[in-house]
Amino acid sequence: MPKVLDFIENNRVMHQISRSRHIASLLPINTCADYGYVSITLKKVKSLPTSFNPVFRFTCLQLQWSIMAQTIPPTLQRLIEEQASRSKTAILLDKWLTLIDDITSDAIAIQSIPAPTFEEQARADAIRKQFEVVGLHDVHQDEVGNVVGRTPGTDANLPALLISAHLDTVFPIDTDLSTHYDATARHITGPGLGDNSLGLAALLGLARQITLHQIVPGCDVWWVATVGEEGLGDLRGMRHICLSQQGKIGLGLVIEGLGLGRVYHAGLGVRRLRVETIGPGGHSWLHSDRPSAIHHLIELGAALIDLFSPPAHPHAIFNIGLISGGTSINTRAPQASLSIDLRAIDNRILTGMESKIIDVIHAMPCPAGLRVSVDLIGNRPSATLQSTHPLVQTAQGVLDYVHWGPSMLDTGSTDANIPLAMGIPSVCIGITTGANAHTIKEYIDIAPIAAGMQQLTLLTLLAAEHMRDWQNWHSDSIRD
Repeated sequence: MPKVLDFIENNRVMHQISRSRHIASLLPINTCADYGYVSITLKKVKSLPTSFNPVFRFTCLQLQWSIMAQTIPPTLQRLIEEQASRSKTAILLDKWLTLIDDITSDAIAIQSIPAPTFEEQARADAIRKQFEVVGLHDVHQDEVGNVVGRTPGTDANLPALLISAHLDTVFPIDTDLSTHYDATARHITGPGLGDNSLGLAALLGLARQITLHQIVPGCDVWWVATVGEEGLGDLRGMRHICLSQQGKIGLGLVIEGLGLGRVYHAGLGVRRLRVETIGPGGHSWLHSDRPSAIHHLIELGAALIDLFSPPAHPHAIFNIGLISGGTSINTRAPQASLSIDLRAIDNRILTGMESKIIDVIHAMPCPAGLRVSVDLIGNRPSATLQSTHPLVQTAQGVLDYVHWGPSMLDTGSTDANIPLAMGIPSVCIGITTGANAHTIKEYIDIAPIAAGMQQLTLLTLLAAEHMRDWQNWHSDSIRD
């Protein structure tokens, strides 16, 4: 218990506990997007001192389980300590404590440039200019819009380490991007600031400092600002870079501004379908005998809700997220569509759900004069890098080294889905904490940024140095 109590006394852990909405109903780690705590049995809770409040006892044991479950092998601990003790690395790790303002300033400058998915060019131009100022090699923008730069490593024959952060945001081009600094809470609010302007600022910051400190990584490092990560972008930027450079990338690190403390080692699979109904249209009174595309679409949506249920174990979801159509209130709609979001951790489950949805749609009688189509508009593959892979364990170990733990293994839909699905060991990590992503009230906490940059620095240098061994683990350590 003493180690658990040490963590309970830590303000950061207490903050996480205080934010938990329903401690007693926390979900298993792979289905709890907010906190990643691990479920335990009530029988084990009784092993804690009876003087503890029941909810507090439950939380303590969860923390104890997390601490015990995330023991890092001594060999990896030594590698982390040895890397951190090197003179140039040690200087840079300490320097991050003084560079928080620089990182946040870069993040705000990037955030001020609108970058909706498919409209990232202005932000891409700014990042490309910064890559050139930093002095990266081979700076260019590829065919789909990704911005790429390179830091040469000691062994050019090794596969490269890919470090990426996405350019796009979920916000329309005309969104008010004003930011607000809260001196009391020590956080900054602004749409897209955490997702993913801070991630881009972290990528720039590390590339800049590695260059300034003349740190030569063990292999080439490719710094990539990707397009099309959000929504219907369907990870197109990362998909292009991995396909066009197939065989040249050995490991991947994906940076998100938010999520410090989590190591995303599993890609959540996503399929997106658009169901469209098309008819002749007409006046609501004069052509009342004609079929309405909207009427039939509503019937299809109701049938899907009534007849289709995603599997409960393993967890999967079905959601109709968008409905559109019609031309006016007094028109028999000539066109209507709905968009479906399916998510699961297993590609086979996604395929099964997609097939059942199509079966339900085809089983519905279609009025004469109407036609129905179903199109795949998004496909994010799922894949999992085993928790025993050294990249995953090192990502956890460096969090512990910089005193930001216990770390949490998690599943998410990020750019890392693509390299994982292609057999490239990859993880996604965060730079700070915060909340309200994808809303205009999104904010980032300032103080943790130094720990986030220290984590990124160590993980980058260790991955580059051990590329030869770690990239060869993929055949045993990645499963679909």
